[in-house]
Amino acid sequence: MPSSRSARASGRGAEPFPFKQENTRRENMKIAFIGLGNMGGGMAANLVKAGHEVNAFDLADEALHSAAEHGCTTFDDAGAACQGVDAVVTMLPNGAIVKSVYKESVIGHAPAGAVLIDCSTIDVATAKEVISNAESAGYDMVDAPVSGGIAAANGGTLTFMVGGTDKAFNRAEEVLQAMGKAVIHAGDAGAGQTAKICNNMLLAISMIGTAEAMKMAEKLGLDPQKFYEISSQSSGYCWSLNAYTPMPGVGVESPADNEYKGGFATALMLKDLRLAMDAAKDVDAKTVLGAKAAEIYEALAEEHGGLDFSSVIKTL
Repeated sequence: MPSSRSARASGRGAEPFPFKQENTRRENMKIAFIGLGNMGGGMAANLVKAGHEVNAFDLADEALHSAAEHGCTTFDDAGAACQGVDAVVTMLPNGAIVKSVYKESVIGHAPAGAVLIDCSTIDVATAKEVISNAESAGYDMVDAPVSGGIAAANGGTLTFMVGGTDKAFNRAEEVLQAMGKAVIHAGDAGAGQTAKICNNMLLAISMIGTAEAMKMAEKLGLDPQKFYEISSQSSGYCWSLNAYTPMPGVGVESPADNEYKGGFATALMLKDLRLAMDAAKDVDAKTVLGAKAAEIYEALAEEHGGLDFSSVIKTL
């Protein structure tokens, strides 16, 4: 249902003194992007599409070449890429690398007025430590891990879960909006990482359950497509079934229809589950199903770490 404001904007029944919205968005920001892998490459390209000037850095020459083709200015030094920018975005493999990059190449190299945004998925403790160090040096910083996978990174439809102060979130939001469909302030520093690992633990559990139910129905003689049609419209409705069906030729098109290539790799799901299990141990949280999911994906990753995580159905 349209709001009264949008209806008035159409010119119908306009008030004598129309509401005037102030545009506070900064156009053509200069942004350093560090980490141009499967996710970061598409994210940096979308910042360029949104009209921003992007200084790109990665250790891989191929990633830098691709970034240049998408309109980024490439650098062979991360610290140099951060000079004179309005914002720094990082998308890196793990917490140790994040800590090292911010210590050696971002803090003290980016202008003090730049907002720092880490989109990596790392442990909560490291996220809090890096943000604390950045704030001590005078920066606003958030942790902003993503959900959506490679296709969403390329398409600019990621969901960002953001942890940090209100001020830091408000500053980071305009950068993140160019790369995603949803930007959600989860809470204080580290809250973004907490949301990400808990969400992906739930996703892993849900995918295993979906795969088990589909295979059991098939073995009992029920046509898998009929099971999908029934369960996707009843109490079995869930994202793993409705939006990411793990059985090829059934339901929506998914990595299952491409021999489980692309999508969200099993190795990455295992990484997130390990982070979740470490966090659960730290706070004495009971995660029986989460622990079992981690065990199942541990075994799957030994042989099929590069396949999409929905390939867990192949083990059944």
